[in-house]
Amino acid sequence: MLSKMKNQKGFTLIEVLVVVIIVAILAALAVPRYLRYVEKSRSTEAQTAISTIRKSYDVYLQTNGTTEGYSLELAQKDARLGESTVKNWKFEVIGNPPKKIIATSTQDFPGGEGKQVWYDIVEAKFHGYGVDQWTDPESGGIEAD
Repeated sequence: MLSKMKNQKGFTLIEVLVVVIIVAILAALAVPRYLRYVEKSRSTEAQTAISTIRKSYDVYLQTNGTTEGYSLELAQKDARLGESTVKNWKFEVIGNPPKKIIATSTQDFPGGEGKQVWYDIVEAKFHGYGVDQWTDPESGGIEAD
């Protein structure tokens, strides 16, 4: 009778180990997915800013017939990017008219410095951090998915 009461009051070591193993497996599956979700959401700031800068170039081109003399600084001013976006990302435009717009994260960016998101105007497609590349939690580097 005493042994039955002991079994009812607590868990055996095997039961505890099974629960710990199940939790570890679930965490191993969930953590990389969560990290990708975070990177995708962080990259949307750069994607939105790139789209706005691109539209500034488009408006200037439609108004003036050329983008000659229209600098990135003017495009950013016309795009009215928020303070946090300007603080988190540095932008670069390749080509005139633009063929590619690149955003590179600064040291103030929560995901770390040196992450790149770019828009290829010819392909009409975003690439880079949080779009088609994610941080590999095992190595700390970037890998393509």
